[in-house]
Amino acid sequence: MNGSNGEERVVHEVAMVVPKRVLEEEGNCVEVLVTELKKRGMVVDRVVGLADEFLKVAAPLETLGNAAAELHIRKPTRLGIDLPFEMQGSEAFFRQPDGLLFSWFERFRCYQHLLYGIVNCGGYDVTLKLDGREFCWAAGESLVRRLESEGVIKQMFPLHDEFKRKELLQTWALNWWNFTNQPTDQIYSYFGAKIGVYFSFLGMYTQWLIFPALLGFIVQMVNFGSLQFLALPSFFVSTILWAALFLQFWKRKNAALLARWQINCLVGPSQGYRFLGMEWSSLPFPKELIKNIGDERSKEKAAYQRYEWFAYRKRFRNDVLVIMSIICLQLPFELAYAHIYEIITSDVVKYILTAIYLLVIQYLTRLGGKVSVKLINREINESVEYRANSLIYKVFGLYFMQTYIGIFYHVLLHRNFMTLRQVLIQRLIISQVFWTLMDGSLPYLKYSYRKYKARTKKKREGGSSTGKIQIASRVEKEYFKPTYSASIGVELEDGLFDDSLELALQFGMIMMFACAFPLAFALAAVSNIMEIRTNALKLLVTLRRPLPRAAATIGAWLNIWQFLVVMSICTNSALLVCLYDQEGKWKIEPGLAAILIMEHVLLLLKFGLSRLVPEEPAWVRASRVKNVTQAQDMYCKQLLRSISGEFTSMTKPEQEQQEDSERR
Repeated sequence: MNGSNGEERVVHEVAMVVPKRVLEEEGNCVEVLVTELKKRGMVVDRVVGLADEFLKVAAPLETLGNAAAELHIRKPTRLGIDLPFEMQGSEAFFRQPDGLLFSWFERFRCYQHLLYGIVNCGGYDVTLKLDGREFCWAAGESLVRRLESEGVIKQMFPLHDEFKRKELLQTWALNWWNFTNQPTDQIYSYFGAKIGVYFSFLGMYTQWLIFPALLGFIVQMVNFGSLQFLALPSFFVSTILWAALFLQFWKRKNAALLARWQINCLVGPSQGYRFLGMEWSSLPFPKELIKNIGDERSKEKAAYQRYEWFAYRKRFRNDVLVIMSIICLQLPFELAYAHIYEIITSDVVKYILTAIYLLVIQYLTRLGGKVSVKLINREINESVEYRANSLIYKVFGLYFMQTYIGIFYHVLLHRNFMTLRQVLIQRLIISQVFWTLMDGSLPYLKYSYRKYKARTKKKREGGSSTGKIQIASRVEKEYFKPTYSASIGVELEDGLFDDSLELALQFGMIMMFACAFPLAFALAAVSNIMEIRTNALKLLVTLRRPLPRAAATIGAWLNIWQFLVVMSICTNSALLVCLYDQEGKWKIEPGLAAILIMEHVLLLLKFGLSRLVPEEPAWVRASRVKNVTQAQDMYCKQLLRSISGEFTSMTKPEQEQQEDSERR
């Protein structure tokens, strides 16, 4: 059930794909599954498709509430503290921005618990049948897992809510008049926190791009006469300060979003090992290490230290492997491309060479990403988020090399700024066209091909039928759509990996070579306005509804953007030196000395602004302190009541003995 303001409507949010019934038989596993789903309090709608049958599942609020209570899901209350959910006290818990009691991430967790929680409680094995085939459902075994292992349940995937999807299409994807304004709360309610935070970041970044875009247009087009030599250094300083302020104010906005959505995110996944909050059985300790823990304090300390350095050593080994592969395998390829590009005279051939290069390097980088996933699976990481961050750093290193090494080649060896501008224009245009085609056309082609295969198979089974076969049910259309997955694999990251990577590479391109092509900021602003709409259409029309991810920030990408700002200070200083020292003598004259001083000052300002601008607004900080104070007061009063209750229950001699011991 779903709805707002107390109104409920049936919303099927999960679909299960099972084979179509061929034989009428007693003990049919699909019939048993439907019966068990209804016993768990869920609403099931059966839809027959071309080749399969679909079970659309909905859960009333009471069913979801009971599942949340069984999972001990902690939710924020009006008292200012997070408490385990209880259906009887549901009015004390905050509701979501769309009026629902549970977020999309919480609802999906409850669905998983309800579906996989169907177990055989009869104490004896049950024989299930499907088209003449028999298999056993053992006592205490999960029915859904058993059917998945037998191939009965082919897939399970979340369904789009048609009412909310059409509403988002009107207010977000097709609303071109609001260039950067987006219904952030609606996006969060429908897709979850991770996608909501990403689009909020993309919208804020596009809004902030307006200033450097206008400034870059003026610097590129206007001749300042005798003051022309000050134009590029002034633009360089302005863009660095702009980028540093943008990242700091994004942290403030992110904190405000989390406060508005009632999401607590006080400790990140990389801030130390939280052993005490985990069960010992869930820690990936070696067996000999577990035996030593708990004997003595010194042995326990040594065990922790050995485990910590053992994990660091594995991560360091994998990082070295990735770096050496970049240097030995990818660097020669990149330098060869840059050299061939330099000796080619035809612009048309250069565009064709760049397009071929991007296609080849895309395949090689995906291969490197899959190798990185295998390396990370051999690491010892604290959580899935930490593993995902490790993957992001490794894959970004590959993309960083293939994106910028050719440009560095033109800057440092040839000092040809006209060629450098041509390369930047080609990279920005071709990469934008490439990513747009990948985002828009590839999912649609996959969807069309799957429909074509299903129709062809149906015609082949139907014999000489000449009529056009239509796919009427929406759930079957959702089944044919591709998933929102990353190009490097679905183990650790969803499709936001590719979108975030594209945005980071664009930011690095326009920042690190700002002095060579100031107009790049304007191209990036226009590209991002289109990116917002194309990504929205992709999520709402051409792809399945993404699985909700538990992430409240952009994670490792923020550190990558901070790194790119520092790199841009160094690269733009080198560009200014090349422009100033045209003879190539590299003498430390007043102009070069001023550039070096400016570089160091900007580095100090970059790190100083992170201290001057608070990372969270005052009202968020005050609300958090108020909630902590209320929680402490409540716990103190409860503790005092329990202590006083124990004291009054004592006999008089016991009370006198207690008072004497306290005096001593």
